[in-house]
Amino acid sequence: MKKSFHVLVLLTLSAGLLFTSCGPGKKLLSSQARVDQLQKDSVNTHDRLMECNALVKNLQDDKALVENDLKVLTTESKMTIADQAKRLKNLQGIIQSQKDVMTKLKNSISEALVNYKADELTVYIKDGNVYVSLAEKLLFKSGSDVVNPQGKEALKTLAMAIGSAKDITVMIEGHTDNVPMKSKMFQDNWDLSTARATSIVRILTLDNGFDAKRITASGRSEFHPVSANTTDEGRALNRRTEIILTPDLKELFKILEQ
Repeated sequence: MKKSFHVLVLLTLSAGLLFTSCGPGKKLLSSQARVDQLQKDSVNTHDRLMECNALVKNLQDDKALVENDLKVLTTESKMTIADQAKRLKNLQGIIQSQKDVMTKLKNSISEALVNYKADELTVYIKDGNVYVSLAEKLLFKSGSDVVNPQGKEALKTLAMAIGSAKDITVMIEGHTDNVPMKSKMFQDNWDLSTARATSIVRILTLDNGFDAKRITASGRSEFHPVSANTTDEGRALNRRTEIILTPDLKELFKILEQ
């Protein structure tokens, strides 16, 4: 009986020691888990803080750029306001001066060519340029790029009228109707229109002394008609050579670029 009692006491003490030793182990594991979680939270918080700092820096940089742009715009606005009236006045003065020059030139050409009929040539202003439109029958035979004597005389008169106008450039444009070419000399209407323009350039420069540096020849074939190609009258109007006089706009562009 005593032996059994001793055994029971021993077992009781052993169990107590066992339970006593297990209690602190669970708490330790719980504490370690908590520490791990706090460390993870700390790392996440640090990362978010770094992101926030980077965002703040970007916003500060953007703010500096905006402030600088505002300073530039403010300065430019003040300059524009201060100079606007003067600049506008200069532009208006140059534009009006160019209009006056081209109107005077148009009138001089019209007077010089007054003896020619309206169906032979017309002189007019369009888009700030002076146009002298010469009908085919005044200059050429059908399908030819050789200027006839009457056409040469008209071009001589024109050269005299524009020779003293130093601040203009001249474009010679050949135009045709839409009837396909039937000639061994010219491949198509492009070829004919360009050849006619070149012939006129040679007469103005070589025969009449116009400055070759201020003149250009171009052919536009059938693609810029002034009338429908459905009638003889319309096709006749489209078979023409246009001499386009353009004013020098360098001074105007200088002001616009300021």
